[in-house]
Amino acid sequence: MKVWQAGSHLTDQRDARVDDWSWRRTRHRLAMLLRLARPYSRRTALAIITLVGYTLVALLPPYLVKLAVDDGIATGDLETLSVIVAAFLAAGLTAFALSSAQTYFTGWVGERALADLRIQLFDHLQRLSLGYYERNRTGAIISRITNDVEALDQLVTDGISSLVQNSLVLVGTAVVLFLLDWRLALATLIVLPLMAVVTAWFRSRSNRAYRRVRERLGLVTATLAEDISGMRVVQSFSREPTSQATFRGVNERYREANYETVLLSGVYFPVVDVLASVATAIVLGLGGALVLDGSLTIGTLLAFTLYLSNFFDPVQQLSQLYNTFLSATAALDRIATVLDEEPEVVDSPGASNLPEIHGRVHFERVRFGYGSLPDVLHDFELDVPPGTTVALVGHTGAGKSTIAKLLTRFYDPRSGRITIDGHDLRDVTQSSLRRQLGIVPQEGFLFSGTIADNIAFGRPAAPRSAIEAAAEAVGADRFIADLPEGYDTQVGERGFKLSLGQRQLVAFARALLADPRVLILDEATSSVDIGTERRIESGLRRLLSGRTAFVIAHRLSTIRGADVIVVLDHGRIVEQGSHDDLMEARGPYTRLYGDWAAEVA
Repeated sequence: MKVWQAGSHLTDQRDARVDDWSWRRTRHRLAMLLRLARPYSRRTALAIITLVGYTLVALLPPYLVKLAVDDGIATGDLETLSVIVAAFLAAGLTAFALSSAQTYFTGWVGERALADLRIQLFDHLQRLSLGYYERNRTGAIISRITNDVEALDQLVTDGISSLVQNSLVLVGTAVVLFLLDWRLALATLIVLPLMAVVTAWFRSRSNRAYRRVRERLGLVTATLAEDISGMRVVQSFSREPTSQATFRGVNERYREANYETVLLSGVYFPVVDVLASVATAIVLGLGGALVLDGSLTIGTLLAFTLYLSNFFDPVQQLSQLYNTFLSATAALDRIATVLDEEPEVVDSPGASNLPEIHGRVHFERVRFGYGSLPDVLHDFELDVPPGTTVALVGHTGAGKSTIAKLLTRFYDPRSGRITIDGHDLRDVTQSSLRRQLGIVPQEGFLFSGTIADNIAFGRPAAPRSAIEAAAEAVGADRFIADLPEGYDTQVGERGFKLSLGQRQLVAFARALLADPRVLILDEATSSVDIGTERRIESGLRRLLSGRTAFVIAHRLSTIRGADVIVVLDHGRIVEQGSHDDLMEARGPYTRLYGDWAAEVA
């Protein structure tokens, strides 16, 4: 028995700590919502004023009924009854006007605050480092800015006003009940302990249930986004049945979580109705006896019964609102988790803008690894003069793409430093650095819009003549001329209306138009065929001419044309030199070159 009591005591302490932490976190989240409403303080104040006014007016009708019965009907005073009826109508019209005004102001502030929250989320997501997106699923991130913000809609546009209004009605009604007759008021307290127990049970179970609902909705969105994005691969491997089974399982778990909330509501709200009926029966029984012995008027009993309904209605409304509140706070918690996420790469307090550079790049004893994983680069040392084309070669996992990510400062090294023209990348702002860098990835990512829009992505104000010149320089003008609308052709999401090779040509033109001083080609020619590559070879030479370039490639033509070839193996340089020098050395590069030549053959 003592062991059980000790265990129970520890459990109670742990639950108390969890509840205290949960309440502090909830207050923090609500404070975040209040900060969103701060720019609209004037309309927020009007919403509060009209809300309080409406609540006070809404408490009048039952008391007016008491006056009508006791002072008008019972005494036969038609004049008094007429005045009370007029007051009743005036109260109704006033309540209508105040309710309409309160709904307008609350809705206006709520929708503006949610729009600001979406913008704040999107701005914050753009500031987060690349590592955040590599660790999190795209669909889960999208769910934060869509589903979770949408879950707040009902809370901020209706829930908060309902919370204040019903709380005021509950407190105001309790006060009026005691003022009308303290004996009947005390009698109704009999049902309150049981209601408190049932409400506490409902609160505990609903809290967990609604958190599961939000989590599983996020999984549904993430699964959909992933499968839709990879639909070509799914269909290519005939994986539709497996994808359907996976989504069916995720959807079933979401349904189960929702069903649990339905069951909880189906138990709790009927219990509240029963308790309200029990309280009403007590009032009618005791109040009827008091009326019969002359210590209570019929009007007072009738008004008390109406106010008693007003007392239990807010309890049910607040309990129903608790569902909305739980759903919204769970969503708000997930949103706050994103907003609390700090960028891994940030500008130092004294960071300055990078001046126009010539393009000398120096890696000085750079060590780097992803997260808590072992180092990918080990004391990497490389000095690249301006205008030099460097080919990075090596087997998968050698560290080639990591070098590109460090150079663009998507990550910072664990030790050592990277400089451009002597400027440590950590001492300059990221935006000024990336304005002078150009990246052409393995798959040229295109945005919805026209071909001209995509070429001008880095220079939105570029004239059409410059856009066409850039496309002509890399050989993209040939296929663009064959399109019905030329440069004004809509490419669709991710450029799906164009072939892989055509997308890459547009990406080359985009990089050329941006005119970067340092260029990174990350397997940029792997998506084009040999014939296309030969057609754009002169365009590539123009793209690389006069620029410092880092080329990650397997194509022999690109590698042979580099000024310097750096052979990597597990994050270390094992060979470095021109193509001819490395072939004569008959080292690792010779073996790699032989493998590539065999593939081409």
